[in-house]
Amino acid sequence: MSQPETLGAHEVAAWLRRHPGFLQQYPDLATSLVVPRESGSAASLASYQLEVLREKNRELTRRLHELFANAQVNERLSVRIHQLTLALMKQGSAADTLRAMAASLQEDFAGDRVRILLLRALPGVDAAEWLEVVPAGDDRLAPFADFLAGDEPLCGRLQPSKQGVLYGDEAGELQSTALFAVKGLAMVAVGSRDPNRFYPGMGTLFLRMMGESFGAALSRYVD
Repeated sequence: MSQPETLGAHEVAAWLRRHPGFLQQYPDLATSLVVPRESGSAASLASYQLEVLREKNRELTRRLHELFANAQVNERLSVRIHQLTLALMKQGSAADTLRAMAASLQEDFAGDRVRILLLRALPGVDAAEWLEVVPAGDDRLAPFADFLAGDEPLCGRLQPSKQGVLYGDEAGELQSTALFAVKGLAMVAVGSRDPNRFYPGMGTLFLRMMGESFGAALSRYVD
């Protein structure tokens, strides 16, 4: 059985001369090579190593800034959810609870339209521009059957049939929506004229938390 051929330094060097772009394909190898502090071709390789390290550093810095920015946004949202929960629990009636919820949505989400559809009548609550009672068995809710059966908030563009139920005559103006439901009690929507304001890839954790706080506060007035 023949012994495997071993490559010497001269063969490796000759191969690299024939393939000068090798290190571009394997930049991690370039950073691990030991290069003498001399002038000439070695200096160009050292410069290349330095540039690769700089690029990695720039990428790590960019990612760190993104993480920091996201952490700040999440912290602000957490504070707002806490403040909303306290405000909702302080209200003394269903009507006041609904108004507090609508005001918070308008301020925190900066949408163009807030709509709350109550799935059942509540004492002392009258219809308003932003509020409508649509009983759970109403045919208008048919497009939302799957949504109401689940517990996952929704962000993005809605079908025209859903738009019409939520926004009425303004349905054509609003291009994206953040939507969540309170089981058996309400459906809450924030609409925007910006088609990219709310999109499917958005996190929905805070929407779910808002829905849970709203549901806990509103359920106090359910017979």
